[in-house]
Amino acid sequence: MESAPRKEQCLRDSEIQKLVYSYIGVEGGYLGDFSYRKHHEFYLLLDLDINPDNYTGTTRERFIKVISESPPEVQAKILEGILNRYSIGSSKLRTQDRYNEIRGWISRLTGIGPIEHPDLQITSEVVERALADAKHLLGSTGATSGVDRAHTALHGYLLVVCKQASIVSKSDASINELFKLILQQHQSLKNSGHRKEDIERVLKAFSTILDALNPLRNRASVAHPNEVLLGEAEAMLVINSAWTILHYIDAKLKDRLSKVET
Repeated sequence: MESAPRKEQCLRDSEIQKLVYSYIGVEGGYLGDFSYRKHHEFYLLLDLDINPDNYTGTTRERFIKVISESPPEVQAKILEGILNRYSIGSSKLRTQDRYNEIRGWISRLTGIGPIEHPDLQITSEVVERALADAKHLLGSTGATSGVDRAHTALHGYLLVVCKQASIVSKSDASINELFKLILQQHQSLKNSGHRKEDIERVLKAFSTILDALNPLRNRASVAHPNEVLLGEAEAMLVINSAWTILHYIDAKLKDRLSKVET
């Protein structure tokens, strides 16, 4: 017997209300342009075995009941259907920001989420707060909202690593500049192990990626009032790149510490 989905995997009541009233829209108790017939056909087109006529009430009440009782994978399919039916700009309610937020819910429901950040060996209050903020935003409004906090967490972490290792850096050093300094000077990263040349090629590639994080954060995230923001998939790519660097450096620091202790 399959276990019931965990509550945190499903849409929250507040998210369902936001979907209904702040994206689809309600008039006279009815949902969007859904008649009772169109509401029934909506699920048929999604290849879902759902009959809203089994419920009583308006189309709004039936829709809320259906999506509330559905498992995460079905909720994700319904959300996809809603985004396809009601495109961005087709109503004043249907903004890019709201669309991106719903995309974030779909990612969570389908398990396409961020790499978990590690419990860091070296950290600071700023880093921990940024990590907590990023985690909250990823779960509530999606990856696009979390880019700025992920950038801050990684930048703060690299600064702390440099300070702890007495690596001198400029006061306004970028993420990429700090990363290069750590690779060049930190004792924990001197040994790349087997296939050293290939690993160094991978790290150089990440250096190029990190070089792009600043303009992405400044010109395509909510860090500033930018008119055009990163899409959900692209924002998740940026966040996962930041978390990958956190994982790698933290693992190298822990590995060196364990060798010193033994």
